[in-house]
Amino acid sequence: MGLMRKKSVQGMLAFAQTSQGLRKELSAFDLTMLGIGAIIGTGIFVLTGTGATVAGPGLVLSFVIGALACGFAALCYAEFAAMLPISGSTYTYAYATLGELVAWIIGWDLMLEYLLASSAVSVGWSGYFQSLLAGFGITLPQALTAAAGAVPGKDTLFNLPAFCIAMIITGLLAFGIKESKRVNNIVVLIKVAVVVLFIAIGVWHVKPVNWSPALPYGFDGVFHGAAIVFFSFLGFDAVTCAAEEVKDPARDIPRGVIWSLAICSLLYVIVSAIMTGIVPYAQFAGIDHPVSLALQVAKLDWFAGFVDLGAILGMMTVILVMTYGQTRILLAMSRDGLLPKVFSDINPKYGTPYKATWMVGTVIALIAGFVPLHTLAELVNIGTLAAFSLIALAVIVLRKREPDLPRKFYCPAVPYVPALAILFCVFLMTQLSALTWAFFVGWLLIGLVVYFGYSRRNSLLHKPH
Repeated sequence: MGLMRKKSVQGMLAFAQTSQGLRKELSAFDLTMLGIGAIIGTGIFVLTGTGATVAGPGLVLSFVIGALACGFAALCYAEFAAMLPISGSTYTYAYATLGELVAWIIGWDLMLEYLLASSAVSVGWSGYFQSLLAGFGITLPQALTAAAGAVPGKDTLFNLPAFCIAMIITGLLAFGIKESKRVNNIVVLIKVAVVVLFIAIGVWHVKPVNWSPALPYGFDGVFHGAAIVFFSFLGFDAVTCAAEEVKDPARDIPRGVIWSLAICSLLYVIVSAIMTGIVPYAQFAGIDHPVSLALQVAKLDWFAGFVDLGAILGMMTVILVMTYGQTRILLAMSRDGLLPKVFSDINPKYGTPYKATWMVGTVIALIAGFVPLHTLAELVNIGTLAAFSLIALAVIVLRKREPDLPRKFYCPAVPYVPALAILFCVFLMTQLSALTWAFFVGWLLIGLVVYFGYSRRNSLLHKPH
């Protein structure tokens, strides 16, 4: 049936060496900033409070578990990204190892992850932005502050700030990666400075009594917390989507992936420890600004404005990197014939998939404007965990099938490290709700209809040129 047909790794390497489509503008530093830009945002400014309500002070362990799951997966990503410096990330790697159908499923999963993550973070950005405006006595018409039904008891219709920030980021990406990376690098440095300043000031206000009991809900709470805060680590995989635009991918991509994840994991663990040391964990219930709450409890209200600004900037870079990753996944799938050609058209002036960027960005903006945040957040984690599991499996398969392929970076201790990645990710998937699983299965079924109705017969492997 051709469902397991694979792309030639040698052919992909030859394409990477001869392709002149996307401009090579990124260094290891840029990739690290790209990864930090994607990771530090909603997780540290919003989900730390949610995680604390289910894990208590054990939230620190929740972050460690999430970091381990991502760390093992990151080593697998780094091996593939250094070997196959082509846009498409996990989708591209699976096409070379596990076959077309599995690659399509992963690509379809990633569409869900990046679309909903970008939209969800846009909604989160809107909340902090409106809070900042309120500090200056500025309020928007109630109907334009949130999606319909997002705020009980309020007549809201459309989230205008969320729509606008998504469209602004889209325009920035459409006009060039060089310009985008400059904005991202500057903003990342600012928001990391805000987080480090919070650590430096907050540590003096910790009361160790707040860490007792350390595990009020036992390890079940820790594991549940890990499944929730896993969202905080999403984004390091988007670094590999930039492979085709990296000056020296074999050297720089592994560094960018590992450095960004290591820096963010360390910051998450320290911040969560300080927050739960300042504020008794039960007080985080229903709070969507946990860092600001910690500052208020510590009587550091003067610093709250800086945190709001850091949150706003932090979420902007998450939207930028997630939207960027979405367009590059679509570009790769379009090049292979699995999606229409419009998604892989490169604008000769800007060197970007201009049309696809505007199309994707508009969809993200509309979803952010019309769909409440709690609905958007349902599916993001499960699709990513599934993709991480499959890419870890792909490393094992390719090492066995083609052990002599040139590899510039080796995932250590294969098959044990990939097996640990699979074990951690599948375990975290089991901690998610039945409703999330039902939506996920529904999305996959829609994807299979698209694949068998369009993609399979239009695949370039089906109709070679």
